[in-house]
Amino acid sequence: MTTAAKLAHIVAQGEPYDLGFAHGSALRKRLRDFLDDGVARLNHLLPTAVSMAGLAGDIAAHRAVITRSTPRLADEIAGLAAGAGLTLDEATLLQLRREVVGYQRIPTRGDCTVYARPGVLAQTVDLNGNLDDQIAVLDVGHGGRRALVLSFAGLLGYLGVNSCGLAVGLNLVLGGRWGPGLPPYLAIRHLLDTATSVESAIATLRSLPFASSRAIVLADATGTACVEVIGDEYRVTRARESVHTNHFLDPDFAGRDELNVFARNSSLRRFETAASGLRALPANADPDEHFSVLSRPPICVADDGDIRRERTVAAVVLDARNGALHLRPGDPRLSATQSFAL
Repeated sequence: MTTAAKLAHIVAQGEPYDLGFAHGSALRKRLRDFLDDGVARLNHLLPTAVSMAGLAGDIAAHRAVITRSTPRLADEIAGLAAGAGLTLDEATLLQLRREVVGYQRIPTRGDCTVYARPGVLAQTVDLNGNLDDQIAVLDVGHGGRRALVLSFAGLLGYLGVNSCGLAVGLNLVLGGRWGPGLPPYLAIRHLLDTATSVESAIATLRSLPFASSRAIVLADATGTACVEVIGDEYRVTRARESVHTNHFLDPDFAGRDELNVFARNSSLRRFETAASGLRALPANADPDEHFSVLSRPPICVADDGDIRRERTVAAVVLDARNGALHLRPGDPRLSATQSFAL
């Protein structure tokens, strides 16, 4: 078990390389130690050990797509490497750890639970690898535009909210073949950097070559949507309110779901609990009222001491109308709310 006491808050403005350099410089020792811990803790999770040399081909293949599809993020990764004293391969690996893990560890107790209504998106972050000691909040911007981004272990993106009033969250869903492409976490950062609304985010997502399957949940001041992705196929559900866990909701994708039965049962339970909790919340619910929903079992998954198991390492409430990110690091039942605003 690790501690969530090392939350970092990094504020940076400027060109992509400068943003990455500031991020890397602020977390230089932390990122070096993380990479040296079983190759970014991958060797604590995978059945067969990996090495930087052995991963070089996969990293290069992903980097080629990142550079082609989101060149500004490729520049930011280069800045991250320089600021943290990492190789470019190491800084790139931090962006695609989940793709390296692949289907190896299908969650059986939990994974992220997301819900959204106009102006608000709330979710738990369930990860393996004991990543609650790697949390950072990035306040990054260029040309008058800014975003608040939740990050883990050098990620340029995970989830967040931007100054245009767009909030973006995500779920792991398992389907299709995973391969060289744009990691979904970087896709989310690209949305926060470029999109201005739910509709513009959907249009942008359709042009991105995803490396792995995901569900992306979007919210702005007037509505929400969920975009499910398998390979180059996208299914969009628009709604006044949205709830998503880890099973596909679109009928076209449901038959291609690779979740095992235990993971699916967990996903269904969390979906029902979140939907019920959202219905009960008043329209003007404050962050702590949202955290009360996110803190309920089975949505909140406790630590059982096994680094290989997904557990809740953070809970977040994104206020798209006011440009704020409210965070409870670690188990949200045990931590205080920390708030960040644009």
